[in-house]
Amino acid sequence: MNASPSLNQQLWAYSQLLRPANVVTALADVLAGLAVAGTTLSLSGGTAPVEPFSIGALLVSTVGLYGGGVVLNDVFDAPLDADERPERPIPSGRASRTGAALFGGLLLAAGIGTALLVNMASALVAILVAGGAVLYDISAKHHVVYGPVMMGLCRGGNLLLGVSAVPALLLQNTYLVLLPLAFVGAITSISQGEVHGGKRRTGLLALGLIAGVLGSLFALGFRGDYRGLHAAPFALLLAVQVVPPFVRAARTPAPEPIQDAVQSGVVALIPLNAALAAGFGGWAYGGLVLALLPVSFGLSRLFDVT
Repeated sequence: MNASPSLNQQLWAYSQLLRPANVVTALADVLAGLAVAGTTLSLSGGTAPVEPFSIGALLVSTVGLYGGGVVLNDVFDAPLDADERPERPIPSGRASRTGAALFGGLLLAAGIGTALLVNMASALVAILVAGGAVLYDISAKHHVVYGPVMMGLCRGGNLLLGVSAVPALLLQNTYLVLLPLAFVGAITSISQGEVHGGKRRTGLLALGLIAGVLGSLFALGFRGDYRGLHAAPFALLLAVQVVPPFVRAARTPAPEPIQDAVQSGVVALIPLNAALAAGFGGWAYGGLVLALLPVSFGLSRLFDVT
């Protein structure tokens, strides 16, 4: 008979469910969205009058929304993980499925509640992100097209959560959702082969989506309020970080190179957001967002990102 896990083991297990390295990338989404809305934490002359409390509340909100989504993902995947990944917190018995479900639900509720403290537009975006995350966890992730699209829309919603600090700018910037949609679509598509291996055509599709994102970062220069020159170094870093592992995964679609590509892609969401932040908010603000990269990298050595 197995002994019950100690308190420390349970705390570590719930921390693993939260995937801290991924949560850090969600902070970058909101910071980039704030730059789109003209708020740059006073680093580069932001013009939008957003209170520090509102900025902090949106950052807390995205932690709850993203964290709740990934925790519930493991809740719904528990039967499958029992066969494929028995070392994970729930199938290993270090975290209970009921406890994890409660934890994930509370995180989502906290994400919506803190967004409501900012304004109704932020609360609506948070509700849509939470709903999308649950739909992905329950069914969408099992669909080859619907899954990547839903996950990408959730990421785009995180970006709009930052923009929602200035509700009047929300609708006119909704099309920016296409950037994280394409990028996360690439990651999610290739991740479908991280256990048993994938297909070369999936890897090529992912590379095509990443190329589209990189091109779009420069195309945004046609907007008068976006400075492509400021975004260029961050876009180059993004390309250096994701293209090589995705090329390897496309050439050899085995579990190990695919897992490496997924990990690189998830963490590379920070340079993507840094490029947006720099384009809309200047060098200094882009650098602030990029400073999250070593934090996420460090956490990815301790916690799984897949």
